[in-house]
Amino acid sequence: MRVIYRELLNKAKEEEMMNELTVKQSDFCLFYIETGNASEAYRRAYDAENMKPETVNRRAFDLMENSKIKARIEALRAEHRKEHNITVSDILNKLEDIYSEAMKKGNLSSAVSAVMGQAKVLGFDKQTINLEGDIKPLPTVINVTFSDEPQEENL
Repeated sequence: MRVIYRELLNKAKEEEMMNELTVKQSDFCLFYIETGNASEAYRRAYDAENMKPETVNRRAFDLMENSKIKARIEALRAEHRKEHNITVSDILNKLEDIYSEAMKKGNLSSAVSAVMGQAKVLGFDKQTINLEGDIKPLPTVINVTFSDEPQEENL
C-alpha cells in the first residue's frame, strides 16, 4: 500500500512539474534524455535553424541551468532507470566486465574507455578549480588629454 501511495505521489509531482514547463521546454527535456546533448536538444525543440551555433549553445546552457528543467530531466532519468531496471551498480559491473575483456585481449584503448566510463558514472570526471586568496579588483584608470589644436578627421 505504501509503495502504491508513493508512486501516485511521485506521478502527481511529475505532472505538476510538467504543467510548469512550456511545451518547448518539455520537448527540450525529452530530446536531452534521448540525445544526451543540450545543444542538439535545443535545435530539435526550438526554431534554431537560423541561429549561430554559439547562440544555440548559450540558450541550451541557460535551459540546463533552469531548476524546473533540471528537476524534469532528473525525473525522466529516474523513470528511465526504473523502466529498464538499471542501477549504477549494473552499469559499473558491465564496465568492469568490458575492462577485464579488453585487458585480456590487450586492447588498452577499450580498457581506458571502460575506466573513463566508470569515472564518469561515479562523477570523477568533473573538473573543479578552486581559487583561494584575496581577489581585489584592479582600479580603472581613464586618461583624458585636452588640446587646443584641432584634430584632423580621417575619412
